[in-house]
Amino acid sequence: MATDAETEFQSRNAERREKYHEADAVVVGAGIFGCAIAFALANQGRSVILLERWMHEPDRIVGELLQPGGMNALRKLGLEKCLEGIDAIPCYGYHVLYHKEDVVFPYPVVDDDGKVQTDRPAHASSSGSTTTSENGDTKALPPSRRPEGRSFHHGRFIGQLRRACGAHPNITLFETEVTATIRGEHTETVLGVETRTTDKETSEKRPDYFFGKLTIIADGYASKFRKEYIGQTPIVRSKFYALELIDCPFSPQGYGHVVIGKAFPVLMYQIGTHETRALIDVPEKLPAASPQNGGVRGYITNVVVPTLPEHVRPCVLAALADGKIPKSMPNSWLPPARQGQHAGVILAGDAYNMRHPLTGGGMTVAFNDAVLLAALLHPDRVPHLDDAPRVRAAMADFHWRRKSLTSIINVLAQALYALFAAQDRQLSALQRGCFRYFQLGITDEPVGMMGGLIRRPLVLAYHFFSVAFLAIWVNGVDVCGGSLLGLWRLPIAILDAVLILWKACVVFLPVVWIELR
Repeated sequence: MATDAETEFQSRNAERREKYHEADAVVVGAGIFGCAIAFALANQGRSVILLERWMHEPDRIVGELLQPGGMNALRKLGLEKCLEGIDAIPCYGYHVLYHKEDVVFPYPVVDDDGKVQTDRPAHASSSGSTTTSENGDTKALPPSRRPEGRSFHHGRFIGQLRRACGAHPNITLFETEVTATIRGEHTETVLGVETRTTDKETSEKRPDYFFGKLTIIADGYASKFRKEYIGQTPIVRSKFYALELIDCPFSPQGYGHVVIGKAFPVLMYQIGTHETRALIDVPEKLPAASPQNGGVRGYITNVVVPTLPEHVRPCVLAALADGKIPKSMPNSWLPPARQGQHAGVILAGDAYNMRHPLTGGGMTVAFNDAVLLAALLHPDRVPHLDDAPRVRAAMADFHWRRKSLTSIINVLAQALYALFAAQDRQLSALQRGCFRYFQLGITDEPVGMMGGLIRRPLVLAYHFFSVAFLAIWVNGVDVCGGSLLGLWRLPIAILDAVLILWKACVVFLPVVWIELR
């Protein structure tokens, strides 16, 4: 219970926010990161203004899978109840279907030091907790003590986050479109933002102004402020086209499904009791998706559907029956950049850092970033958010301390996409090696990293190059035929080995360098 003094203080701050549009922090964008950081700062006693252009429930096709590491961060923020009442579905791990072969691997139990606990339940197999029914279907056994993620309709979850922020006594939400930042007359320090607010009676847009000691911009993947404040542009090489499948029977239930075949990767996961999201990767200028071949719908029908299990195909075709082009989102890569050179403003969320959504790590990064940034800006460290030197020091710490988790998720997303979308001989060999690696049961640490549970980047390097050397071995056996008669092909296998290792370095090392600089 708040004391009378605290209640009076909150009341005065609320009046400042509502009447004068002044607060300790102005947060632009009531999305995943914006809501999380607003709530975290408000819990510290900060006065927060949260601005959102469109307060209606968003209809997006990404931001629907929250990994266990994101669940942990959500609990730390005190927002775990936002997953209630939205028909969220538990997610226990991944199921990879590779040219009609498959492997299932659940999230591992990880201790406080980020090390995998190897004591498996008695029923667990080396390649994941699975069994086979009498009719041959693969089923996931109960995960027993293992971490869980959640998948859901993005808009419903955002609605819950916004309601939680709206109910907080230290936060005031405004529906208004931010158009520019405000700087002082004699300084470059950002003092707040200029907006356009629609008058509910006349529907006319009028200028409005909001001021804060610190402005946090989290306006999403299409940020209008990114170029001005961090000077970077996302790299986009493909899009995810989305279908919503109704009552789709894809076993094992409760797992994210990655389908790898002759088509580019397909990601599927349940987002409601009856709904399953299918995300279909389509690279830019793909000939199979050209207008002459029927466009994206033609590519899905002619190339993607034949790669899917037979019992899934009718659901996909039914989702295509409306004749419309499926919704799409660009698959963007935006490495993180150092901040602090612009006083009074911070970019965060997708405006600041993005990775390919194949591994579903975006929200996990966002929530963990919110936890870390709030801790670094805590009143014990930064009593006043307009203290530019202290905020600059906090952002320097933020840049490096977040990398123990985000560098793993970002590099994994880019590297796995390169392998799963393989389009040359060396990448195809690495793809085979990766799947064989999973088949050998070496899955706990890889899926622990994808799930945001392991924060040791060297573990990622170890597994990536282990996959590379296994790919070299598997390719060598294929080339030489596994017999003495095949030894005459040994020079070809050695040349392949060099090229495969080189390709692995080309895929992995540049992304690592960019992430860790």
